[in-house]
Amino acid sequence: MISPAELLEVAREAAAAGAQVLAGRNGDALQVSNKGDAGDWVTAFDVAAENAVRDVIAAARPGDSITGEEHGTTRPAEASGYRWSIDPLDGTTNFIRNIVYYGTSVAVADADGAWLAGVVNAPALGRIYYAARGQGAWLEEAGTRTRLEGPVPGRKGQILATGFNYDPLVRSEQAAQFAGLLEGFADVRRLGSAALDLCMVADGTHDAFGERGLNEHDFSAGALIAEEAGCWVRRPRLTSPLDGGPTDEERLDAWTCAASLELSGKFPL
Repeated sequence: MISPAELLEVAREAAAAGAQVLAGRNGDALQVSNKGDAGDWVTAFDVAAENAVRDVIAAARPGDSITGEEHGTTRPAEASGYRWSIDPLDGTTNFIRNIVYYGTSVAVADADGAWLAGVVNAPALGRIYYAARGQGAWLEEAGTRTRLEGPVPGRKGQILATGFNYDPLVRSEQAAQFAGLLEGFADVRRLGSAALDLCMVADGTHDAFGERGLNEHDFSAGALIAEEAGCWVRRPRLTSPLDGGPTDEERLDAWTCAASLELSGKFPL
């Protein structure tokens, strides 16, 4: 049986391969297209980054299943039971507009669905967030490695991070709930990358994050990183991609949240 630490090494290499693609951002070569909703974009870099991530995983772990945002699910004939969740470019709109909050997210779960290792590599920020189950969460930045311990409990001026759905009707519902969600917080941030929002709860930049309607690949790595940093985390219990994935209704009804324990009651059930 492979250990979480060994899986983390593969995840780090895979996320680095995706981030290297993103680091080559060229505004003249984006090849932007829309995936359906008004703000749901995809670029040539999304696809190339996912290909790079998949190549690393397939070479190191050929028996594992892989689910990616752009290429869907691949499952070997004799699957090992481990499954990788890839978001090659979380924060595509930011990437298109050259806003620095974007990165490659890679995570792996066992046959029971327990997340074992996760990495969010943000090349424009120069940050690599990562965690292996039971081994804490870490940030590498400017040659320094720092253990993450979550938000400072009880501090003044607490900040809530959140996001809004592309669908206008869902967004209207979110707007109606927003005042209640913001109650007790001093301010709000909307950075456009759920993976990084979760990591920034882990590093204490945000005090809390909550968003409705995320896909698994949006939160798989970031939620583990926040959890290993000692944060309270709520993941949606979504139908596995191996079983066809969740319906839109199932996904849109579910919240992904992370915070210090004292703020856990702020979010809808």
